[in-house]
Amino acid sequence: MHSEVITVRTGSRPVVRDITDEASRFVAAHAPDGDGLLHVFVPHATAGVAIIETGAGSDDDLLRALDDVLPADDRWRHRHGSPGHGRDHVMPAFVAPYATLPVVGGRIALGTWQSICLVDPNGDNATRQVRFSLLRG
Repeated sequence: MHSEVITVRTGSRPVVRDITDEASRFVAAHAPDGDGLLHVFVPHATAGVAIIETGAGSDDDLLRALDDVLPADDRWRHRHGSPGHGRDHVMPAFVAPYATLPVVGGRIALGTWQSICLVDPNGDNATRQVRFSLLRG
């Protein structure tokens, strides 16, 4: 198995960051013409991985939906950090901190409009780490 950690700058506000290019480069380096499984994992208590369409508003829609389901207000028992930060710790139960994708012929087998995205609602941390692991077939 090959594994690598990258650092992704997410900034100081909630963001859905497309990391498909980074994942594709990792796969190309370790399975240029092979098959296998790519596992994407964010080792953070307040971030997740989503497979969604980007660039057509879906990324903003996801953040809005998370705000609707998990409002950033004072209802949360977990209270350190910025106001409403407790919801950021609940978010990974809705947007898991991992995804596993097939690799076929050296390429991640995503659908036409699918992208691999880091979902980070927590503006308290400006950078995140993402681990790519490739298990060759």
